[in-house]
Amino acid sequence: MGQAPRLAAIYDIHGNLPALEAVLTEIRAAEIDEIIVGGDVVPGPMPRETLDLLLALDPPARFILGNGDRVVLAQMDGVEPDEVPPPFRDVIRWTAQQLDSRHGAAVASWPRHFAIEIESLGSVMFCHATPRNDTEIFTRRTDERRLIPVFEGVDAGIVVCGHTHMQFDRMVGAKRVVNAGSVGMPFGEPGAYWLQLGPDVQPRRTPYDLAAAADRIRRTKYPNAEDFALRNVLQPPSEQQILDAYAKAELH
Repeated sequence: MGQAPRLAAIYDIHGNLPALEAVLTEIRAAEIDEIIVGGDVVPGPMPRETLDLLLALDPPARFILGNGDRVVLAQMDGVEPDEVPPPFRDVIRWTAQQLDSRHGAAVASWPRHFAIEIESLGSVMFCHATPRNDTEIFTRRTDERRLIPVFEGVDAGIVVCGHTHMQFDRMVGAKRVVNAGSVGMPFGEPGAYWLQLGPDVQPRRTPYDLAAAADRIRRTKYPNAEDFALRNVLQPPSEQQILDAYAKAELH
């Protein structure tokens, strides 16, 4: 019998090209058969380069639209999204200006979620935040009773999500819900987080040269380059800090 197919789920890259390059190197070494990109490729400091790299993968990756991708796409269409807080709108405008119509057409084609069959795991659904929308926040600590209605309409036995930038693996009723973590903007220990699927579910963290990545990011014209280099690469907030912050925003 041949080896069961192996997939990689990479989420929340946010234009961090050095982190993505490190993950793709590890994915190739792991002989992954298919890559699922789970949303929020952008915004971030190297949006064009990040998208170009992902769109050129062979075999092609499969994509999901994240809320970050969605608001950048709206900005490209001349619509300034009201949901983006004013201090972050310059980041969305700048990111949109770095992309062209080819990028826009690609992002516009991405679905909000999809399910596939994975040998040894069964039906697996991929979404960005929750099956209901691309912005809902929940964590490994969120009360299961509040999450049951969020997942009750899903046929798949496993749901892979992202959005909150922290890996976890938990049950919601009879469903296994796994957060892939963030490639480019992790909370907790620095590194690039992703998920391997098949033959089991394996959370992964890829180390990379953080100082060199921070230097590359600082040399971009990204509006928040220094803050990104420091807080999203070199010294991310602790998981505890973010869990406390997210507790006030769960499922809103």
